[in-house]
Amino acid sequence: MVTEKATFGAGCFWGVEEAFRTIKGVLSTQVGYTGGSLQNPTYEQVSTGTTGHAEAVQVVFDPDQIGYQELLDVFWKIHDPTQLNRQGPDIGTNYRSVIFYHTPQQKKEAEASKQRLAESRRYRKPIATEIIPATTFWRAEEYHQRYFEKRGGGRCHV
Repeated sequence: MVTEKATFGAGCFWGVEEAFRTIKGVLSTQVGYTGGSLQNPTYEQVSTGTTGHAEAVQVVFDPDQIGYQELLDVFWKIHDPTQLNRQGPDIGTNYRSVIFYHTPQQKKEAEASKQRLAESRRYRKPIATEIIPATTFWRAEEYHQRYFEKRGGGRCHV
């Protein structure tokens, strides 16, 4: 089986992971940190907002069951992409809206999807979502993985 990766930042990674984890065709998810300069960052370090990392979810999916565009559709629906460096009560660059693309095709699809959303006039404010190349993804501490599933639910901005 051929698999692909997709990586998204949309605020608090607990709710973002839960939204993607339950989709048919998604084989696995993990939360972590990416887009920053520090090697092997911790939650405490990323939370300071000084490392440049975003809280993100890496999704491994079967493209025969779900397409990247469908994952993008979920991404746009689960957060407010007009918020710059925040989602709900979470404020800082580590909570920014960002798509980390893994291939030129993902970049093309993400940019086209963002353009369609902007042209739809669904939001009054401009879309603040970044679309940037994927870099090293640092897996977050184990207690963050599948956080809501382990705790029988929870609440996040998602």
